[in-house]
Amino acid sequence: MSVIPVTPSKAELRIAALAARDALNGEQRATAAQAIAARGLPIEFARGAVVSGYSPIRGEIDPFPLLRKLAAQGGTLALPAVMARGKSLAFRAFSPDDRLLLGPLGILEPSPAAAEVVPDIMLVPLAAFDRLGHRIGYGAGHYDYTLAYLRKIKAITAIGLAFAAQEIEAVPALAHDVALDFVLTETKAFDFRS
Repeated sequence: MSVIPVTPSKAELRIAALAARDALNGEQRATAAQAIAARGLPIEFARGAVVSGYSPIRGEIDPFPLLRKLAAQGGTLALPAVMARGKSLAFRAFSPDDRLLLGPLGILEPSPAAAEVVPDIMLVPLAAFDRLGHRIGYGAGHYDYTLAYLRKIKAITAIGLAFAAQEIEAVPALAHDVALDFVLTETKAFDFRS
């Protein structure tokens, strides 16, 4: 009798990648965020281009060192706000020194009074990624839906931020999953554009 190999599910891959991420200590996390910021973006961007970041949760790599650098280089910063499941994220302008408020999912967001903007570059959190630019998030589909929706409006560069420990061999991508253009880790910038 032969053994049929079982392909791990996204949920199983997510659990393993998050365990690898959770095993990193505070110093490793801070050093990784600073390394990404020191390297900067792998693409040029125009002064005033809107770069959306995210408020890190669940041990995600901190994008704020990179966001501060991009603001100093003339980027306009934004953070996402969750509007509802199955709807595009909204993006609100902010400055790294702004006071952020807890949104409906307990994630820090700019004030609802902040100007809404459409990003040119999206920094995307993730649980795991592969070398084809596929990512695993937390299962709600917010970023896949948002990227698919916004790319109908304009060209948007999607850049995942992750620890090197979150790389996996292969993400079982589905038709609705949207691939990233880049992933930046503390050790490497992966370019998935063909």
